[in-house]
Amino acid sequence: MIARDALAQLPVRTALPALREALDGAGTAVLCAPPGTGKTTLVPLELAGLTGAGPRRRVLVAEPRRIAARAAARRMAWLLGEKTGEQVGFTVRGERRAGPRTAVEVVTTGVLLQRLQRDPELAGVDVVVLDECHERHLDADTCAAFLLDVRETLRPELRLVAASATTDALGWARLLGGSEGAAQVVEAAGVSHPVDVVWAPPERPVRPAHGLRVDPALLSHVAGVVRRALRERSGDVLCFLPGVGEIGRVAGELAGVDAEVLQVHGRAPAEVQDAVLAGGDGVRRVVLATSVAESSLTVPGVRVVVDSGLARVPRMDHARGLSALTTVRASRAAARQRAGRAGREAPGVVYRCWAEGEDARLPAFPEPEIKVADLTAFALQTACWGDPSASGLALLDPPPAGALAAAREVLTAIGAVDGDGRATPRGGRMARMGVHPRLARALLDGVAEVGVKRTAEVVALLSEEPPRTYGDDLAAAWRTARRGGDGYAARWRQEARRLASVGAEPGVARGSGGNAGAGGSADSGGSAGPGAAVGARASAGASAEANTGANAGASDDVVAGLVAALAFPERVARARGVGGYLMASGTGAELAGAGPGAGARAGDGSRLRDAEWLAVAVADRPVASASARVRLAAVIDEETARAAARALYSSGEEVGWSDGEVVARTVTRLGAIELSSRPLAAPDPELLRDAVVSGLRREGLGLLRWSPAAQALRQRMAFLHREVGAPWPDVSDAALLERAWDWLGIELGRARRRADLERIDAGQALNRLLPWATGDAARFDALAPERIEVPSGSRIRVDYGGEQPVLAVKLQELFGWHESPRVADGRVPVLVHLLSPAGRPAAVTADLASFWRDGYRSVRAELRGRYPKHPWPEDPTTAEPTRHTSARLKRG
Repeated sequence: MIARDALAQLPVRTALPALREALDGAGTAVLCAPPGTGKTTLVPLELAGLTGAGPRRRVLVAEPRRIAARAAARRMAWLLGEKTGEQVGFTVRGERRAGPRTAVEVVTTGVLLQRLQRDPELAGVDVVVLDECHERHLDADTCAAFLLDVRETLRPELRLVAASATTDALGWARLLGGSEGAAQVVEAAGVSHPVDVVWAPPERPVRPAHGLRVDPALLSHVAGVVRRALRERSGDVLCFLPGVGEIGRVAGELAGVDAEVLQVHGRAPAEVQDAVLAGGDGVRRVVLATSVAESSLTVPGVRVVVDSGLARVPRMDHARGLSALTTVRASRAAARQRAGRAGREAPGVVYRCWAEGEDARLPAFPEPEIKVADLTAFALQTACWGDPSASGLALLDPPPAGALAAAREVLTAIGAVDGDGRATPRGGRMARMGVHPRLARALLDGVAEVGVKRTAEVVALLSEEPPRTYGDDLAAAWRTARRGGDGYAARWRQEARRLASVGAEPGVARGSGGNAGAGGSADSGGSAGPGAAVGARASAGASAEANTGANAGASDDVVAGLVAALAFPERVARARGVGGYLMASGTGAELAGAGPGAGARAGDGSRLRDAEWLAVAVADRPVASASARVRLAAVIDEETARAAARALYSSGEEVGWSDGEVVARTVTRLGAIELSSRPLAAPDPELLRDAVVSGLRREGLGLLRWSPAAQALRQRMAFLHREVGAPWPDVSDAALLERAWDWLGIELGRARRRADLERIDAGQALNRLLPWATGDAARFDALAPERIEVPSGSRIRVDYGGEQPVLAVKLQELFGWHESPRVADGRVPVLVHLLSPAGRPAAVTADLASFWRDGYRSVRAELRGRYPKHPWPEDPTTAEPTRHTSARLKRG
């Protein structure tokens, strides 16, 4: 029985005629409807014709989260008076409830991507609704781009709706409209239930969130605001927090409140999520939730929202190859979504745990995931779609070039794409597995080595990080999951079964391309693969049910390490000190709790601490830390490291500068990890010279011998380069280091250590840079004379060290000189520093004639009494210049 009364109360009904008109016309539309209006539930039912209005169509609804997909399907089925799986069904990773009668199917965006790759035409689907598109998840943006491509090239009749409460409507309208102009924006009126805003900032300042750390003082404040809300308001309370750890802490601080405290997040068991969404039984509830509860969900009974103002989003450190979550301030759009949860059923209130004055400074919308996240999976999807560069896809924001290039390097390394970026057959299989390409590589190659079941179980552990209580040892966490009866263990078993079925498909467990490591493509030669190391340590007591791989007898510890190393070969790490490691990528790593001042944690007693080698599965980099922090790893040995990351293996001659001398060695490396070295007896002379140049660049030109004459020569050359230009060379530090071979070649060829460089006369070497070939070098002394002869006959050195050449000379030596000297073919006047008879500055001028006319009198009046033995004529322009006293001048 259709719940027509409930359907009639949904405000989005008023927007349905305009939405149908837009879809019947252009075929695309942007639906903007505030929370609680029914856009997620009524609109798909109406478009499918399940409420009795319009023709019957098949509608696909894409949600960004599994919890939202299940909840939306259950709500629509309830409105039709049915169970899910009949006319309304859902499909999420590892779970499907749909049948031949299903007209509305709710899927996650990840599932939709898989379907588009298998069947780009989406045969049988008439309408696709992209719900909550404002969240700008990468999968959702990719789905929209693929669907627009399908409409453009394959199925122009496919209808497409982008729906959200707080989206960038105009941006989406331009995107969906394509070359035909903007799509129509259909707006629905909001619910009639008002939501009051209460600003509840902490009384004392709290430290801003950074990385995964949130100030405990803020969490205590949030718990206090929840208690306040329970006192001041009726109804259930929904509290938004950034992550599972914060939820647990606030739940602990709410112990003893007169309400049932529930926790909702992506890792919560499905039955817990369902219980929250089903409503209470008369007992007041406090629901602590992450952002999974922002959209597409109605939590019955909620009249109050407490918003911490924080969210957790992915960030990719491309320089170190580390992807991690970080805590940020929630956007204003997210805050509106959260507040809307309080007004779904009746008037409500939102307590915002920040000051009203801060609100305007929050970002308007969440940062698109495509700008900050790991793009490896995206790059594989676009390669399989036939557009490796993504240049032909309609995206609101283009992928950053550097991030996309880094993603392609990874895909090339694991054999997923060829040299031109096109997907290989192996890459096509990876894209269909529903896990990150790295994990798909581990599944493909691990199956061939250690069997389907155990490889799938380890990959399932890596696809969703185990709870911290499982510890930091991957093998131990695997054993805990096997024994566990918690929600994570249940999800892990379900995902492991799914991956095992994928891994058992024909063509997967055949090892083709299975020996590729990061940094190199799949090896088709005859060299030993990972199994060579694994087989050497096979355990005689291995489980028979894993006996399908080439080395199925390997122990669980070996299997866990191998699979982790296959997934993240550049993260195999070697110990370098207590708790410290160097990964093959060149990034340092520390076990959590091992760094200076770090606190203890559950894994402090794990066997990782004594391991020489690790395969790091999960790591992040704390803010302001140069090293990564290991959160989950497996103990391996050097053989496994070499086998799994063999594309990073290299052996060759290395000649470099170290501690003031050239060091020549034959070195074997695994990426940045040095495995062995021995002295090199007869290194290549060119490598020796390069090493000396490297040392010179590292330590600077100060290693050379710079006499006063050499410094003066360099200053003169720099002056001509600045004032005249070509052909006079640039002699700055950067230019000289860049051209080191041009002027130091002979000396560098003989140098082997710092002492050799210190003996090089820099001035003599600099002469080689003068333009001898053009003949201009012969004019060097004329253009930038080292000395200038003054009227007294003295030859005075010119200082070219400043912005203008300086001639410092006693005033009496310039008598009779009417004009200041000029250099550089008369282009640049020399700045004259006029000195007293004692050599102290008396005046500065670039116009000597003007000084004799206007400035000389005051200098004469001041100094003639102090230096009476020296001439001070009234007219210096006609006086005889001299270096001597008046008496000496008279004697001749």
